[in-house]
Amino acid sequence: MTQWTQGLYALTDAQLMLDDATLIDRCEAALSAGIALLQYRDKSGDEGQRERQARALKALCDHYDTPLIINDDAALAWRLGVGVHLGRSDGSIARARQALGPDAIIGATCQGSLEFAEQAASEGASYLAFGRFYPSRTKPDAPPADLSVLAQAARFELPRAAIGGIDGDNIEATIGAGADLIALVHGIFGHDDPGAVVRRLNQAFNR
Repeated sequence: MTQWTQGLYALTDAQLMLDDATLIDRCEAALSAGIALLQYRDKSGDEGQRERQARALKALCDHYDTPLIINDDAALAWRLGVGVHLGRSDGSIARARQALGPDAIIGATCQGSLEFAEQAASEGASYLAFGRFYPSRTKPDAPPADLSVLAQAARFELPRAAIGGIDGDNIEATIGAGADLIALVHGIFGHDDPGAVVRRLNQAFNR
């Protein structure tokens, strides 16, 4: 498996990719351009669709040697043998770690809280996600976080993911503040050519 602890972290959005073909095409464009992680995020409640699409993305991620993360569904992650990302109300990090094993990638939403981060780290999280840092189209009502939390979270010695309104204008500042992973939803998949966006944004990690 390729190194996943630094780079772009692409999150799917069912509202931007309304059918299986569009989902696969856009995710393949992002994967081929070079992302660190891909998260399958679907809030539709359609279990059959979630299983079908997640399995298709697993095969695609295996081809590109890139980890797949399932949003909020440790049971689906276990069935596919992939990682999971859990929000504050989506279940226990510790239970997910016990179920998925020591090598699974488990992410935790920490918002802007070092207390949340400390708890997640102690329960076995693989990375800590902070944000939103800027106005967000995907979650406009999410509580804002201050960029300073990224540097403060270095003490947990886990990769720090930043999310929320990140784009070409603020990505370098966010990386400079301490983000290892830059998580984007609309910032990648809201464009007609996700691959071109990924290639352009990846340049920020080399400056």
